[in-house]
Amino acid sequence: MIQEYKLFIGGEFKDSSTGEVFDDINPATLENLATIQIAGAKDIDRAVEAAEAGFRLWSKIPAPKRAEILFRAARILQERKEELAVLMTKEMGKVLPETRGDVQEAIDITNYAAGEGRRMLGETTTSELKEKFCMTVLRPIGVVGLITPWNFPIAIPAWKIIPAVVAGNAVVFKPASDTPLLALKLVKVLTEAGLPPGVINLITGPGGTVGKALVQHPRIKAISFTGSLDTGKWIMEECSKTMKRVSLELGGKNPVIVMDDADLELALEGVLWGAFGTTGQRCTATSRLILHEKIKDEFVKRLLAKVKALRIGDGLLPETDIGPIINKAQLEKIEKYVKIGKEEGATLLFGGNRSDPGLPGYFFEPTLFADVRPEMRIAQEEIFGPVLGIFTVSDLEEAIELANSTKYGLSSAIYTGNVGNAFRAIEKIEAGITYVNAPTIGAEVHLPFGGVKGTGNGFREAGTEAIKEFSEVKAVYIDYSGRLQKAQIDSAE
Repeated sequence: MIQEYKLFIGGEFKDSSTGEVFDDINPATLENLATIQIAGAKDIDRAVEAAEAGFRLWSKIPAPKRAEILFRAARILQERKEELAVLMTKEMGKVLPETRGDVQEAIDITNYAAGEGRRMLGETTTSELKEKFCMTVLRPIGVVGLITPWNFPIAIPAWKIIPAVVAGNAVVFKPASDTPLLALKLVKVLTEAGLPPGVINLITGPGGTVGKALVQHPRIKAISFTGSLDTGKWIMEECSKTMKRVSLELGGKNPVIVMDDADLELALEGVLWGAFGTTGQRCTATSRLILHEKIKDEFVKRLLAKVKALRIGDGLLPETDIGPIINKAQLEKIEKYVKIGKEEGATLLFGGNRSDPGLPGYFFEPTLFADVRPEMRIAQEEIFGPVLGIFTVSDLEEAIELANSTKYGLSSAIYTGNVGNAFRAIEKIEAGITYVNAPTIGAEVHLPFGGVKGTGNGFREAGTEAIKEFSEVKAVYIDYSGRLQKAQIDSAE
């Protein structure tokens, strides 16, 4: 029998008030993995109320003690890594080595952010007045709403949840409807590790209703969202109405520049992994390949041979290189963009069609377009699939100008043997991340992650910025002079 999963509110699994459910589908086999309840407005109110109660308790616990619970959670995740990876491949589709990496990323960020429980550092500085001490401290925000995507169904939730709770906040968490089982597993691990009731609450259902209600809830103090640019713009507008803090991690149109002095074999492997890992379904995926004219023909010839050799199928099979697209709507979106690319005059070198590996799921061929121009829609808009556009340039300056020619600015890469080229790219490419001689994917949890322009709104996840995303900075002045002192007035005398 297909198991039905409830909402998780106040430390207990509770029935939704709507009585409505949706199915959790394996995108490779179309097997129904589970039935998930859909939350309503009453359920979100209950979750916020439970989170407020949890926050009152949790925020009083010293951060190092909070961290101890999260270290236990990391150990549990490690013990269940293979079980979670297999479930993730069934639920989301990407190949098993990648899902193992997804779980490992959750383990890594949990250990890293838990360590921040003893490093929630403020600043001390001198006062302009005598016998006065100045410092800053970090304080929790309160109840925060977290909305996560389906492509990294444990890693991205962990990137948000773990720093939020280390900082002393309580969470209402809405995962993507394509991957709710991994969210449930993560919440269970945190609860088993000892997270008190109400500190983590899970609500499930469509973004258009459940996500919207979470964003608009008057007692949610902050929203952290990873997803599309259009949804991010709407969230920012809604949060501005109540001055709610909002941190956004949005799309990308990530370029790889390959210069004429690059190690071409290294660059080929990086482009192949960056463009077609996770079936291109990463915000950091390589979607634009910018080739120096001197190596363009040779590089495209060798890349085409490697792309043709990629094997499509069920991500649980060891021979599979590329798994399925997440759902039918995304498959149709990719098809639409392939049609647009051909209509705009780009040359389809390979792919562009649905694939049939003997399974009923949503499979699409790795796709290469040449002769792509910067103004084309396939050069500007995020496709979120295994589609790579190829551009030709004559020098580094032209390559960087082309790299910067979109509204996004998440990840970027350059392959070169010239240290000057590398540092010029680091300086001038408009992106939150730049890799040198490595692909656009592969962020590590101890560095800040995020982008510029249409990719984000200034916040960063992971690294030392992780705690700051979920903290308020308070300035503290301690006057031990025993008399009234007036800053800027007494100090001027």
